[in-house]
Amino acid sequence: MPLWGLRMLSKAASFWDSFAEKKKLFNFFHRPFIPMIEYVPILVYFVIASALSLVLLVLPFLFGSRKGDPEKVSPYECGFDPFDDARSRFDIQFYLVAILFIIFDLEVTFLFPWALVLKKVGFFGFWSMMVFLFILTVGFVYEWRKGALDWG
Repeated sequence: MPLWGLRMLSKAASFWDSFAEKKKLFNFFHRPFIPMIEYVPILVYFVIASALSLVLLVLPFLFGSRKGDPEKVSPYECGFDPFDDARSRFDIQFYLVAILFIIFDLEVTFLFPWALVLKKVGFFGFWSMMVFLFILTVGFVYEWRKGALDWG
């Protein structure tokens, strides 16, 4: 940064300090007082976004066609007429795979922060994560041996 830039910064900082002392803009936590007028742009943004959303939700009801077309309301199945009812049952295996995915996805969310602070947590942190991973591995092997992952 050029020398004139440092001078400008120091002048601005000293001006702010003197201004804040005169106007008593600091509270007991030594944070500057922020007037509520600075939050007006955020309020305007939320009002405009809400109004636009409401307008975009209401316009199709006002100007859209009211005619029902059997082709539009029929379920789409690769360009063919549907073979069966769309509300058919499906296998519980899908739920099992979803639960296993959630469990191992949560494992990864614990692993990333642990990897970042591994040097700070030391010996105890390392072995506590190893116990955690061992428990998850035992659960995974149990699910595998019970056949929960077999699709046959």
